[in-house]
Amino acid sequence: RGAMTESRTKFSTIWNMSFGFMGIQFGWGLQMANMSPIYRYLGAKPDELPILWLAAPMTGLLIQPIIGYWSDRTWTPLGRRKPYFLVGAILSTLALIAMPNCSTLWMAAGLLWILDASINVSMEPFRAFVADLLPKKQYTRGYTMQSFFIGVGAVIASALPWLMSKFVDLKDVEDNAIPLSVKYSFYIGAIAFISAVLYTIITTKEYPPDGEKLSQESAKGEIGFIQSALNGIKEIWNHIFNMP
Repeated sequence: RGAMTESRTKFSTIWNMSFGFMGIQFGWGLQMANMSPIYRYLGAKPDELPILWLAAPMTGLLIQPIIGYWSDRTWTPLGRRKPYFLVGAILSTLALIAMPNCSTLWMAAGLLWILDASINVSMEPFRAFVADLLPKKQYTRGYTMQSFFIGVGAVIASALPWLMSKFVDLKDVEDNAIPLSVKYSFYIGAIAFISAVLYTIITTKEYPPDGEKLSQESAKGEIGFIQSALNGIKEIWNHIFNMP
């Protein structure tokens, strides 16, 4: 089965398949708004911040093509993209919980790499979800819904520490420690991340590719992991230099 038929692509279906993006954006929003202050709390100097922010562009550059390649060639009882949603969400949730409890700068920097890599594992297959499940005439609607949830998640996640400090009575014990408003915001973000992704996994059904394509992908899977990895690197490299 390829993309869903028109009768299946109603509003609720597009909503469900895109909802997980809001959770993913909690991960991005929290780190974008709070990592520099966390680094400063842990003793980073202002001129050290740019190098500490390399995680996001580097993991995106490395992880997204690899996950895209693998997920195109995956079919499990859980589906094609869902295993990546789930693994990325679990790892991201654990990283979000651990991040505001870091006691050293190197620990926070290392966790940011883990967090960014994990978010990318979940995010990349979500882009492909639209092409998998919707007919071409509804691609724009699918990506628009994703953009809506990206915006909602980004706004709420970025505002969480302010909301916590404004409406919840939190008294910090140490002046130089990471504020409780930031800590609790990361905990809420972790719950939101895993919950939103699980909602999409539970409410959205994936369909296997047609028989011919599935046979081709199965044949590719029989060549061995090393050869498959080499083929993947070659294909990604060719796509980078031949993209429009």
